[in-house]
Amino acid sequence: MSKRLTTQLIAALVANPFLLNFFRGNIYQGNLKGICVPVLNCYSCPAAVGSCPLGALQNALAAPFTRIPFYVGGFMILVGAVAGRWICGWLCPFGLIQDLLGRLSKIKKKLPYGVTRAKYLVLALLVVLPIIWVNEAGFGAPYFCQYLCPQGTLSAGLPLLASNYASLSPLIGVIFWIKLFILGIILLGSVFIYRPFCRTLCPLGAFYGLFNKISLFRLHYDKSNCKNCKRCSRICPVDLNLPQESNSAECIRCLKCRDNCPSGSLTWKTEFKSSLPKSSPENT
Repeated sequence: MSKRLTTQLIAALVANPFLLNFFRGNIYQGNLKGICVPVLNCYSCPAAVGSCPLGALQNALAAPFTRIPFYVGGFMILVGAVAGRWICGWLCPFGLIQDLLGRLSKIKKKLPYGVTRAKYLVLALLVVLPIIWVNEAGFGAPYFCQYLCPQGTLSAGLPLLASNYASLSPLIGVIFWIKLFILGIILLGSVFIYRPFCRTLCPLGAFYGLFNKISLFRLHYDKSNCKNCKRCSRICPVDLNLPQESNSAECIRCLKCRDNCPSGSLTWKTEFKSSLPKSSPENT
């Protein structure tokens, strides 16, 4: 088992430790639910210990007595500023599910570049605009969670419905079937396209991607050591033109490029740039 897969499995278990709740049909609602996890992990998932940052942000703003969730916004900015989309590649449970489904087929279709930009439209329409749309209940509504999020459908909607079918079945409506259809398309697509949801629809990934070029931890490209073999580009699962796009917003930082670079030209490290002048003989 690879180091990355091991990390993904541990991260999924840490974010979702109450596995028995899947059989009980209960949702953990203790004090830890007030703490955000950095990944897409539904609050209503029976096993979840914390809150999804997108869900927490939207629900706080849509509450009747709206409070601006500075904690959630600050948390998301901090996570992005430290690691960018490394969170997507190594910690996200829904990313793990797509990765596992991708192992079922060696056939992988490329996505047109324009399609991958759709996640920014989702971020704008379903997350950002509702924040500034004031209505009688507050600021907008949790549209992404209600109308799109496949992770919520998979980890919360379906398990809760299976455990509490008698009480919840009357609540099933058109929106549920639409979300179920979206989930099915994404899961099927994951077999033949590498991480289709992360690359085309995930607003959290879109947000973290904005920090990829400036995050504290990022890929460093040593051009002087590069042999221009393009092995990194051929092995990149998200089809980036490496090494030039090594810190692209589309990069989920799986680090396959680094691990397969024969010259060691790509490294994963902190990028501190000192403003102090370098020492010279005249200054010593």
